[in-house]
Amino acid sequence: MSPKTNRLNFIREMIAQHQLSSQEELLGMMEQAGFEVTQATLSRDLKLMKVVKAPNEKGIYVYTLPQSIKRDEQTTASSRDSRTLSGFISVEFSNQLAVVKTRPGHASAIAYEIDTNASHVILGTIAGDDTILLIPREGFTRQEIENALSELF
Repeated sequence: MSPKTNRLNFIREMIAQHQLSSQEELLGMMEQAGFEVTQATLSRDLKLMKVVKAPNEKGIYVYTLPQSIKRDEQTTASSRDSRTLSGFISVEFSNQLAVVKTRPGHASAIAYEIDTNASHVILGTIAGDDTILLIPREGFTRQEIENALSELF
């Protein structure tokens, strides 16, 4: 395996096994394991892997792997992280655009779920801390968009 593949696999394993809340924690683990990596490289790796920070059961923000790269899991409604989706509060439309309100800190993880599981209807999302802007694909009605979102929430 290439050094990058080894590094990404190690990152994936550490995030899956530990509740890491900072890049410094992860960098320390990587250095102990013999990886020579800069913070900038780690940041790019996390972005490439679509790792997000989401609150754990204690409300502490920790790195979370997206469902699509967790080993031995299929991305289905039943296997989605219910804590992430429980952060959904409401959705409101303005013409064709929609704004989703979430609990603080949940917007990024919920936007990822929307991008992953409703991409046939939603062109893209822009997430803040507690708000998501939904940009639907052309040709879909408000009802079709609501139906796609209701499958997630």
